[in-house]
Amino acid sequence: MTTEHTVLEADAPLDLRLSEAELDATVEHLSTFLRDVVDDAGSDGAVLGLSGGVDSTTVAYLASEALGAENVHGLVMPSVANAEDNMSDAEWVAQELGMPYDVVEIQPIAEQFFDTFPEAADDRMAAGNVYVRIRGVLNYFVANHEGNVVLGTGNRSEALTGYFTKYGDQAVDCNPIGNLYKQQVRQLAAHLGAPEELVTKTPSAGMWAGQTDEEEMGLGYDTLDAILALHIDGPLSTAATVRHLGVTEAQVERVVDLYEQSAHKRAMPPAPESLHL
Repeated sequence: MTTEHTVLEADAPLDLRLSEAELDATVEHLSTFLRDVVDDAGSDGAVLGLSGGVDSTTVAYLASEALGAENVHGLVMPSVANAEDNMSDAEWVAQELGMPYDVVEIQPIAEQFFDTFPEAADDRMAAGNVYVRIRGVLNYFVANHEGNVVLGTGNRSEALTGYFTKYGDQAVDCNPIGNLYKQQVRQLAAHLGAPEELVTKTPSAGMWAGQTDEEEMGLGYDTLDAILALHIDGPLSTAATVRHLGVTEAQVERVVDLYEQSAHKRAMPPAPESLHL
């Protein structure tokens, strides 16, 4: 994950929303993708960690439609770092969709790590990543037992800025919404019928109490999405992005820093070239 920064002001006036026809096509495309992933794995279903946030909610709705809710096993994994309402929302999603789910308290597991290396337990970022990685291990523990695949919940905004835990929430078999910017994920969630409270909910990785994505990244998702679309994914220069969006140069530089510093997260671990001895 990234370190904390003060949120920079101003939201960007760039509308990345899809049309109704595009949303319908996206649902069909992602549903086919999910079925293909499951079929190619010789599986009958999937395991999905449910956080109560819009990303996992969107994937839950997609997977239930594509695979059948009875074939998607939800895991709700609370810790002291998660607000109680987040876990209640996660269960609400599973119950609304008719998904089988289990609640697994991960705090006792995390405490084993903290007790083993107490000097690291006071490092909020290190400890927060422990929670995320435990959830990843449990997802695979259950998926291996059931012969199912693990569904990821990462979106394009998070991938490009490195806003995920290495070998944690991106230790998955596929990312159904991995090519959608955050505002498009919200739109798709609403299109699929997710509750409005979850569509508009403040995003949080649940790494520590009170943590939010936007505070940690240093700017709002709408601004982030706009800069990513025009400057990182798109052709505009820093100056052109500033002029077109009405954002500050500091905001553009912040996004560039996030993108460049997280390059290692988007690549396989490096190895030296063979000497061909």
